[in-house]
Amino acid sequence: MPIGFPRESRLYGARVLCTLEEPVNGGQNRIVTASERSIQLVRVAAEAAAEKLADDIIAYDVSDQLVITDAFLLCSASNDRQVRSVVDEIEERLRVEADAKPVRREGEREGRWVLLDYLDIVVHVQHEEDRNFYALERLWKDCPAIELPESVKRVAAQRGHGAAR
Repeated sequence: MPIGFPRESRLYGARVLCTLEEPVNGGQNRIVTASERSIQLVRVAAEAAAEKLADDIIAYDVSDQLVITDAFLLCSASNDRQVRSVVDEIEERLRVEADAKPVRREGEREGRWVLLDYLDIVVHVQHEEDRNFYALERLWKDCPAIELPESVKRVAAQRGHGAAR
């Protein structure tokens, strides 16, 4: 049984123990220590992104590396209009389903890389050219991946684009 570490949620001050094991990097298991709230937000945001046909949806637990957030959700879109559509859907679904609003939103005007900061999670929606150029996955590849809902994986498989992880 993996050992978990109590984490304090920045939004609600509640202490939770989250000890999910997620296979990453060649099948090695890493312990996900992000709060349950963060994992819930990531999953809702991933489903919203998949609904708007975002590609390469992946989430990382960065809670052991950063003190400012628990998780990153990364996804990409093929054009500026789709980037905006994905961002709007993520915001709407998180507001309705999780009562969450971003404390900061950056990059919306250009529509190439929009960052939504929800404190517990940070969502990056990038134009696929920017996603390839900046390759944020390289920076966070040693962090545990957060398992995404089956619906997200199904959409990725049906489209034949980047597989959701």
